Amino acid sequence: MSGFVDLHCHYLPGIDDGVRTAEEGIALLGGLAGLGFVKVVATPHIRTAMFENDRPGLEAAYAAFREGLEGVPGMPETGLGAEHYFDDVVWDLFARGGALPYPGGKAALIEFPTRAIPVGVEHRLFELNVRGIRPVLAHPERYDPLFKRTDALDPLLGIGVLPLLDIMSLTGKYGRAPRKAAERMVEEGVYYAACSDSHRPAHVEIVAKGIARLRKLVGDEEAEELLAENPRRILEGTVET
Repeated sequence: MSGFVDLHCHYLPGIDDGVRTAEEGIALLGGLAGLGFVKVVATPHIRTAMFENDRPGLEAAYAAFREGLEGVPGMPETGLGAEHYFDDVVWDLFARGGALPYPGGKAALIEFPTRAIPVGVEHRLFELNVRGIRPVLAHPERYDPLFKRTDALDPLLGIGVLPLLDIMSLTGKYGRAPRKAAERMVEEGVYYAACSDSHRPAHVEIVAKGIARLRKLVGDEEAEELLAENPRRILEGTVET
């Protein structure tokens, strides 16, 4: 295995709730590289009335950050996507080509409100999949309807949505309920891949603890699949479910 691939990270400075400066972004990437990540995709938020980012602005921010990254040793390969808060506004972005899928355009990261899974969302996600963009669901363990049971996720799994584990959930960073939900869904084999969802350099230590916990739960081979092999499949569009 040639190293981990992180499909959810907030290292672009000053555009959402992630790092504030380019120096912090570089420190975060260096810390993740030290844990074995060889590729890290930036996924800044696109969320109505909270993070009013758009594709041109994010692409410009990424290009500027990349210039500052030139010549810095020990950095992982980088890429750009976005974390799309899935409402009508964002759906319109996907319909008009204004969304920001993962590099290669084969998949896109989405998130839901924490309180409820949107009614009928499976129909739009099915349409997205038909268009050739595989929906990747951020941190399902942090949604209230999934704290006790996974049943509410079944319709989405049935249309090919790929759940993405926030590795820090396994450490209790977001509280007891998300931790227990994450452990349950790991044991059930719900997750297709795992990520850091790191927002600042201090998170690197927590990510390391999460990886250790994941290895303890599923063993080294499956942990490598979740952190390395399957994220590559998502980017390459070679997912088989």
